[in-house]
Amino acid sequence: MKIRRTLAVVLLIAGGAPSRAEQGVPTVAFVGMTIINSSLEPTSDQEWTRLNRIESDLKSLLEKSGRYRFLSLPPGVATATAGHPDISGCNGCQIGWGREAGADLVMWGTVQKVSNLILNINVYLDDVKSGRKYLGTSVDIRGNTDESWSRGIRYLVENNLLRDWTDTDNAKPR
Repeated sequence: MKIRRTLAVVLLIAGGAPSRAEQGVPTVAFVGMTIINSSLEPTSDQEWTRLNRIESDLKSLLEKSGRYRFLSLPPGVATATAGHPDISGCNGCQIGWGREAGADLVMWGTVQKVSNLILNINVYLDDVKSGRKYLGTSVDIRGNTDESWSRGIRYLVENNLLRDWTDTDNAKPR
């Protein structure tokens, strides 16, 4: 009995424990977010800075949760995503990018600015193998400030993206 326990401990220490991929953690290709500005005001430099910040926060919060593992985008995919102004209008190009990256899921999003008072943040996860939507979620925010954008992305992650949607009658964050 002692030998089995000792062997189990040695295997764990030596790397015999299953990796996150082996535990069923999906790999994700994050292809970015964009601003859809339907307001009468032009998109400001501060809004582009906020977008970069919430992209980073989104990935960081999800990676720390252990529920998703983000992959680096191959150079060709990174160039394609950077050159595409609106993923929501590319007719499914994100699925091809996810396949090229070797991911299980592809994540992308938008921030829609209706006005400086009304904005919403949308995040989408698509299944690369089937090409179907895996999850789409949104949060409305009030006010066009650093704080409102940061709170919005944290709320979206904590209350929507980390929720177990397998049983929507009893959905609880993991």
